[in-house]
Amino acid sequence: MASSSKGKTFSEETKLVKGLTAILDESNLTELEFETEEISIRLSRGSTVAAPAMMPAPAAMPAAPAVAGMPDAPAAAASDADTDVAGHPGALKSPMVGTVYLAPEPDAPLFAKEGEQVKKGQTLFIVEAMKVMNPITAPADGKLTRVLVDNAQPIEFDQPLAIIE
Repeated sequence: MASSSKGKTFSEETKLVKGLTAILDESNLTELEFETEEISIRLSRGSTVAAPAMMPAPAAMPAAPAVAGMPDAPAAAASDADTDVAGHPGALKSPMVGTVYLAPEPDAPLFAKEGEQVKKGQTLFIVEAMKVMNPITAPADGKLTRVLVDNAQPIEFDQPLAIIE
C-alpha cells in the first residue's frame, strides 16, 4: 500500500522499503507503518502465515464439593507447582495476553515437542493478540523439557509457557 510520490525515484522508494523491512526484522515487530506527506507504507509480518483456526475450548469440569474439615489438597499442590515453575530459571513466559497455539495450523505438526532440542530464535509458539499472530521464540539453545500450555488456550501476561533446560 504505497502511494507514489513525485519527488522520489523508484530506487529511493525501494531503499526506503528495504530499510523499513530491516527495522521490522531487527525489532521483532509484527507491523510497521511509515507515513509522510508524500508516501505511506505499511509492512506486516503476519500476512504470509495462515492464521490457525479457532478451536472450541474444552468444557471445564465442575469442582467437587468440599467436605467440611478436609483441606483442598489438589488445589494447594497445583498452586505450589505453578509457583515452582514460574521461578524456574528456564521458564519461557508469555510476553502478552492472548491465545497460544502450538502449531502454525490445526493439522500441522507442532513447532516443537517435549524432549526435543531447540535452538535460540526457533519459534515454539504463536500467541494471537488482537488478531495479530506473534511468534514466541526460544531465548536460548536447550532441551524443551516441559510444555505447560495446551493448544488454543487463553494465556495471561508473564504466564509460564514452557521449560527449556
